[in-house]
Amino acid sequence: MSSVKNTFTIKDLENLTGIKAHTIRIWEKRYNVLEPMRTDTNIRYYDLQALQKLLNITLLHDYGYKISKISKMPSEEIPQLVQEIISTKSAKNHAISSFKLAMMNFDQKLFLDTYNSLLSEKSFREVFFEVFIPLMEEIGFLWQAETISPAHEHFISYLIKLKLLVNTEKIQSNKPTKEDKLFVLYLPMNEVHELGLMYLNYEIIFSGYKTIYLGESVPTDSLKDLKKYFSNIVYICYSTVEPIKASINPYIKELNEQILEEDSELWMIGRNVQNIDKSILNSKIRTFDNITELVNEL
Repeated sequence: MSSVKNTFTIKDLENLTGIKAHTIRIWEKRYNVLEPMRTDTNIRYYDLQALQKLLNITLLHDYGYKISKISKMPSEEIPQLVQEIISTKSAKNHAISSFKLAMMNFDQKLFLDTYNSLLSEKSFREVFFEVFIPLMEEIGFLWQAETISPAHEHFISYLIKLKLLVNTEKIQSNKPTKEDKLFVLYLPMNEVHELGLMYLNYEIIFSGYKTIYLGESVPTDSLKDLKKYFSNIVYICYSTVEPIKASINPYIKELNEQILEEDSELWMIGRNVQNIDKSILNSKIRTFDNITELVNEL
């Protein structure tokens, strides 16, 4: 398919595997672990099979196998050894590699097979914290480095969202056990990065609270309306790229003036938190650097 990225530069391999390009070149020259193809101008490039092999070699290397020993193994023995290792040790690194391969090849079956394998050993919460969060952090870097396209990011994000929706639905029928707060979760106008907010919704419901999930691009007026019906509201705003850096502080001041009352709070999370002027914060406005920090507060 023309939409599948099936050739990679050595820089792509570095970004996807964590092995420095210089090291890859040494492994090629000294141990012949990969056989790059060459352009007409003699620039290295690699196919998907080479990426798969290097990801497997990286896992073996991480578990103490010397590259000199790996290089002497028959090609078919490497993935078999990888399977043996992940059956007895942490599957985290292998799962992240498999999810990245699924993303690169737009392979839904590989995603589902990897996810189901993880779920046979771990809870959904463990899968999300140990695998999906690190995976999405890596994907953000890969997108910035132009190793992947927005299509890759949207593909893998959608599949993770489906799993979040299924698992959230399973616990939504539970009656809330905590009534001191009501959580309203939303993204500001023009913000579409929803995955982190969706997981927070899952965690808050799991912890026993009632939530109102508003989702993407919520105007301030919609938040005002909720004050007519509920008290003790904690608004959770997940801000990744919107409002832009120049507008984030005026936006918080607007929320403070228009929606926050004596019995309400605003919790800010997301990449944009680093752009907030801490001097405008008060007892009703809190910032969190990551999902784990916020979840620990519940």
